[in-house]
Amino acid sequence: QVELMETGGGLVQPGGSLRLSCTATGRLFDIYVMGWYRQVPGKQRELVATINTGDREIYADSVKGRFSISRESASAKNMVFLNMNNLEPEDTAVYYCNVVSYGARQYWGQGTQVTVSS
Repeated sequence: QVELMETGGGLVQPGGSLRLSCTATGRLFDIYVMGWYRQVPGKQRELVATINTGDREIYADSVKGRFSISRESASAKNMVFLNMNNLEPEDTAVYYCNVVSYGARQYWGQGTQVTVSS
């Protein structure tokens, strides 16, 4: 089992920046991919960015050049970060931390709201 906790959401003006953090605890040795997804009401959850244990990064086209993902590993926890720059109103969503294990099991955080508005 892997437990996830996100922090860092909030309200920001267009053009602003936010940093999301996600802390993973539990079966850390089993973590293969860490990432972020987002969802707005009435739409499917969509991939924002992922990073695997080899530090290979994948981004949605809509965030390329504006968002960057990174991860840190420690003995008791792994962390994944999402640096979001030049935010647009279309980035408004609930952002979810996601972990995929080597056995292809998925874990989700509780979500954190990001609102981009003037």
